Amino acid sequence: MSGLFGQPSSTASTNTTGDISKDVTLTAPPEDGISDLKFSPQSEHLAVSSWDKKVRIYEISASGGSEGKALFEHEQPVLGCCWSKDGTKVVGAGADKAARMMDLSSGNTTTGQQVAAHDAPIRCARFVDIPNQQSQMLVTGSWDKTIKYWDLRQSSPVASVTCQERVYSLDVMNTLLVVATADRYINIVNLSDPGKFYKTIQSPLKWQTRVVTCFNDGSGFAVGSVEGRCAIQYVEDKDSSANFSFKCHRSTPSGVNNNTNVFSVNAISFHPQHGTFSTAGSDGTFHFWDKDAKHRLKGYPEVGGSITATDFNRTGNIFAYSVSYDWSKGYAANTPQTVNKVMLHAVTGDECKPRPKTGGRK
Repeated sequence: MSGLFGQPSSTASTNTTGDISKDVTLTAPPEDGISDLKFSPQSEHLAVSSWDKKVRIYEISASGGSEGKALFEHEQPVLGCCWSKDGTKVVGAGADKAARMMDLSSGNTTTGQQVAAHDAPIRCARFVDIPNQQSQMLVTGSWDKTIKYWDLRQSSPVASVTCQERVYSLDVMNTLLVVATADRYINIVNLSDPGKFYKTIQSPLKWQTRVVTCFNDGSGFAVGSVEGRCAIQYVEDKDSSANFSFKCHRSTPSGVNNNTNVFSVNAISFHPQHGTFSTAGSDGTFHFWDKDAKHRLKGYPEVGGSITATDFNRTGNIFAYSVSYDWSKGYAANTPQTVNKVMLHAVTGDECKPRPKTGGRK
């Protein structure tokens, strides 16, 4: 792939401050707050969900250009979106208590079909592979304190699992499903036995969970909280010595002693090739990290507003981030002047490559 998103850096940079001056703005972004964005696992298409009740699908070109290709609506704000593994289906999770799906292989570009229902807004959805099942299923997490599994050929859920509290975030990788709820509960599901929790823990972070994202190998997950912290957590007890947490998305105002501004960690994304990861927050910055070396690779300047969602494309050479209001300061702070945009950052050179291992370290 050539062009803006295909040219490798000619020299490796040792500067830990990244450059966003060449980041490209997505054409015709949503008209209200952006809740989520996800790249197709099969092509250069990006799904974006918004408080304007719509899910939009864009095609991204190698030169950095973008074009809207499809759009479907919910009856209330859309809080999350996801793709099927084959890249033909996009699902939106809605405050209208419904999940709606567009099948792009059918040629439909304007209508979403309802495929799931809850008793309260659906916060998030993911396609999952259940062992010994022929087709992918959909799992939805809701503020009604349940997760439900859906066979898209049926109108009723295949299974429903009650959580301790409202579902705030969930993610899946291989047979690992992680569900984070209010009151800092984190439920771990082995999809070989999807109807029960394999393990439940309290978040290692002391404040409300904002996001959970699984490692690429499914051995664990990262957690982000509203209090400017991220935790790296492995599923199995035998790996617990590798668990750790760290501060991020904080700033110290100049001229003010012993005073730190603390921001929410809104999004965490893992690079598909390198296994390094990004954090992004209410402070309007994003950073790339190497969890194994416990090292920050790059930090980037403030982008002009809170970052609400992030994702790498399937090859890891594009990093998308949405700049939008994240509700961290309540209803009154959401004004008509609030920026709503999606930016595309070309990942080049060593930006996301793990820190080289030295001979004296393991």
